[in-house]
Amino acid sequence: MSESRVARAVELMTRFADYSGLASPRAPRRYLWTDAFAVCNFLALARVTGEGRFDELALQLVEQVHRVLGRHRDDDTRAGWISGLGPAEGAAHPTRGGVRIGKPLPERAAGARLDERLEWDRDGQYFHYLTKWMHALDQTTRATGQPLFNTWARELAAAAHRAFVYTAPGGGRRMYWKMSIDLSRPQVPSMGQHDPLDGVVTCSQLDVTAAALPGAPAAPSLAAAAADFAAMLDPQHLATGDPLGLGGLLADAWRTGQLVRQGAWPGGDDLVDALLAAALVGIRHYVTQPDLRAPADRRLAFRELGLAIGLAAVRTMAEAARGSGAAGTRARLDQLSRFAPLGAEIEAFWLVPAHRETPTWVDHQGINDVMLATCLVPEGFLVLPPLRAGR
Repeated sequence: MSESRVARAVELMTRFADYSGLASPRAPRRYLWTDAFAVCNFLALARVTGEGRFDELALQLVEQVHRVLGRHRDDDTRAGWISGLGPAEGAAHPTRGGVRIGKPLPERAAGARLDERLEWDRDGQYFHYLTKWMHALDQTTRATGQPLFNTWARELAAAAHRAFVYTAPGGGRRMYWKMSIDLSRPQVPSMGQHDPLDGVVTCSQLDVTAAALPGAPAAPSLAAAAADFAAMLDPQHLATGDPLGLGGLLADAWRTGQLVRQGAWPGGDDLVDALLAAALVGIRHYVTQPDLRAPADRRLAFRELGLAIGLAAVRTMAEAARGSGAAGTRARLDQLSRFAPLGAEIEAFWLVPAHRETPTWVDHQGINDVMLATCLVPEGFLVLPPLRAGR
């Protein structure tokens, strides 16, 4: 990793820590998706620079997210932890009631008419945001050796499984896409295309980490939840032309491959192959669209940067599969590797200062800055490091 890439990531993340209220007297501006990537970035910067201040920023961010998004909004009639636990127990188990998204508007009241445009700006809980936060917490355990963060991630996984998964009238299992802040009712009942995938990969990862923690008490298994998510997963319907979704498929393929190599997922190679096949279909479609030829003020950076992060995973997967693995998987990785220049093109486009002065960048500055930093130091998000001894 070049020093210039690290320096740019440091600049982006230091600025984010200031304007988001993490390392400044400003009021905290917490948003769960952005903060999950930010935790991973700080952990990566701590490793590559050797500077402990980045570990401290990661830990401070975890604490602030729980203190802000694990509790009811200031404009809500309710107060305290959204789990309903008392002050001390809620602080000890900040994820038992889930974690809010951090959207600017209050959630839609029970019985109120759904306005799809407004709903994007209303608070609540998204399953795919929760899995990103579980991953960030687990990466914190792996980086510090402290079991507590994995425990919080597992408690969040259990709460999310209970709330988001339900039995449909026909008897099959389904998931809600968005739930109310207290997880008591669905806000958007449709199922996200990749939510079951996020569930099975993340629950499996959390179980692997818990089993490897030296001296930690045995944790309740998430295997039943993972099996529930797996039963809803249809490998034939994972392809998407959305760049952020494509990046997620590639990142999940890499995470799954790492878990397989750690001996934790018999048959996981089949899922890796299915994810790569779906990503290949989607990216072939995406590159025919006019999106990447549009000017900066007509593009959503964070969605494109999600794809660039996924393509960084392809490079790593291709290196790991060289001389091993199934021939079909290696062939798909070879085909996906031909799109590696696309990831570099996206990254280079958004590193141009003028492109980061457009309203579409400034209006989403936090998520854009943080995901651009992830492109520069993707290891914090993509790589499942071996556990460190606790400090």
